[in-house]
Amino acid sequence: MSDYEGVLAVYKPAGFTSHDVVAKARRLLGMKRIGHTGTLDPQVTGVLPLCLGRATRVVEYIQELPKEYVATLRLGMSSDTEDLTGTITEAADEVHISEEEVRKTLNSFKGVISQTPPMYSAVKVGGKRLYELAREGKTVERKSREVEIYEIEMLNMVWDGKYPDITFRVLCSKGTYIRTLCVDIGRALSLPGVMVRLERTMSAGIREERCLTLDQIAEHCLNGTLQPFLIPADEAISHMPAFTVSDEKRAAALQGQRLSAQAVNPAVQEKGPIRLYDRTGVFLGIYEREETGSIAPVKVFSEAGQK
Repeated sequence: MSDYEGVLAVYKPAGFTSHDVVAKARRLLGMKRIGHTGTLDPQVTGVLPLCLGRATRVVEYIQELPKEYVATLRLGMSSDTEDLTGTITEAADEVHISEEEVRKTLNSFKGVISQTPPMYSAVKVGGKRLYELAREGKTVERKSREVEIYEIEMLNMVWDGKYPDITFRVLCSKGTYIRTLCVDIGRALSLPGVMVRLERTMSAGIREERCLTLDQIAEHCLNGTLQPFLIPADEAISHMPAFTVSDEKRAAALQGQRLSAQAVNPAVQEKGPIRLYDRTGVFLGIYEREETGSIAPVKVFSEAGQK
């Protein structure tokens, strides 16, 4: 078995589920311990970071980070799945809309918004996933959830016959349904809307240019040249502040012991996860300041080579 460790940024092709990509990576890399950092629908392409080996321990922190997408919305049509994989449920006779109206409406979605998960989604209700209920022809009540749109901008607007296709970029929080966002934008314009294309252009700060295709991964595995493309686990969570532990308390930190505030430099002032390093720059793990001021271990990364 291989002992790769780190974050492998994959460019997911259309037609693959996120689980398909993980299964393919397991075969190519010859290892089982792989986790993905956020589900993409089969028809969606783009950035899918995979955590390998001990880096699977930072999946939950990477998943929480903002994501960026480029989406295309068609105004004038709607479907039961909110994208073109479903059955068209409404089609307007004609659409009259200006670029200025669209830009103004997109801007109105900035900030915290409420979304109702689509029926064709993986959210569980009563122990069953919504898409399973939808395939049975059932519609159930779903609780709305708050998500945040940090940035949204129109990239272009082209007419496909009598309907306009609006391509826009959006930077948003975890859990945002872009299909639903497309429908809600259409609704705000008093028009049916459907998502026709979606690409995730950034996840966990990782962009397309750092990604490898599955074919490239296969080639690098064959040639033994994959390692340089792996992002270290601590770099993947670089949004966390970094601190250094004293030489005297290094062993205690690796043994999962609580540390006094004086053992860490600079002093940790606020609650929340931190990255802890020794004085030579070796990543020791994720720790957190407690109410008492002590620094407690959350995820300890043992010495290299140990599991």
